[in-house]
Formats: sequence, C-alpha cells, structure tokens
Amino acid sequence: MNKIRLSVSTFVIACATVFSASAQDIKGDAKAGEKKIALCIGCHGIDGYQASFPEVYKVPKISGQGAKYIASALTAYRNADRKHPTMRGIATALSDQDIADLAAFYEVLGKRDGAAAPGKAADGNALAAELVKKGACTSCHGESFSKPIDASYPKIAGQHADYVLVALKAYKTSGNSTWGRGNPVMAGVAKQFSDAELKELARYVGSLPGELQTVQPNRFR
Repeated sequence: MNKIRLSVSTFVIACATVFSASAQDIKGDAKAGEKKIALCIGCHGIDGYQASFPEVYKVPKISGQGAKYIASALTAYRNADRKHPTMRGIATALSDQDIADLAAFYEVLGKRDGAAAPGKAADGNALAAELVKKGACTSCHGESFSKPIDASYPKIAGQHADYVLVALKAYKTSGNSTWGRGNPVMAGVAKQFSDAELKELARYVGSLPGELQTVQPNRFR
C-alpha cells in the first residue's frame, strides 16, 4: 500500500514539474486573440470536423479549454515536442504573445456564465474504472476530469473520444519524424496500456459531461 501511495505521489510531482516548465508568463488578451483566429476556425470552428492524419478522428474541442494548457500545447507544437505537420506549421508562425492571446480567447469562447462546473465523474464500467485507477488519471485531471489540479493540464471530460485515443497513442509513439508527443509523464502513463485499453479509456472520458465545446465565432458564421 505504501508503495502504491509513493508511486502516485511521485506521479503527481512529475506532472507538476513537467507542465510547470512550459508555463507561459505572458498575459493573454482575449479581444486581441479574436483577431488572430483565422487559421484556427477552419478546423476548430466546425462541429464534427475530422482530421485524417495519422488516422481519421474529430479535431479536439478547444472552446472552454484552459488558457495555460492551450498555450503549453501550441508551444509544444512550435518546439516540435508535439509532432504534427499542420499544427507545427501554424504554431511556428505564432509569437509568444499570439499564443497567449489565442489561448485567452478560446478559454472564454462559449463560456456559460453561472453554469455549474461538473461534479465528480460517475464511475464507468468495471474495466474503465480499473484503467482510470491504473493510470492515476484523476491525480492530474481532477475527479471530474474537467477541473485539473493545475491550469496547465487539460480538461478532458467530454472531449471527442476518437481524438483522446489518437492523442494517447501519440504519447506512445517515438522515433517518428512527423507524429508523436514528447511528454515523458504522459508517455509513461500511455505505455502501460494496449491500444484496446486506451480506446476504452478514451470512450469513458468522452462520455463524461464537460465544459469543452466547438464554437464558431459570430463574425465567421
């Protein structure tokens, strides 16, 4: 039991260390960000839009996502810590201020004032519960999967299940020049599971109520 507790504690500390290192200190301006989204809305502003690389999946919902996480993700694409040709091409054209502004904009886009935050996530089936426990998922993403313990971690409740699966498999990928994610914490988590287990985990996370949305700004409708 002590060994299990130590492992979870070590995992949480590792999460904080890795993600804190990529935190952005620049203050974002949501109004400025709204003027910079032309390259974003073609995919993230269309409900159900699908990408086809490296396989077909729905592009992630990013409206309502935490600003610090969005900034961290874009910076990772720019630095090639996350490999994806399209996202890298977009991210390399962005300054640190651009990234901060876009992140601030998408954090508030579609946010519903007064809406209650999701509570503790309902348990899934026995397999899903076992996988969540094995991966210590709530240690970083919170018991609702929508209120992570650090703002630079993503909200994942209600995210498209097929996207979650592709993202998790990307953490298992190494040595590929065009695809993969270089986060050592998530790589360690994802490599514990088979792709079939990751699919079940992604299905469970995607089934949860959350704050993430796909929203097209009014002026582009």
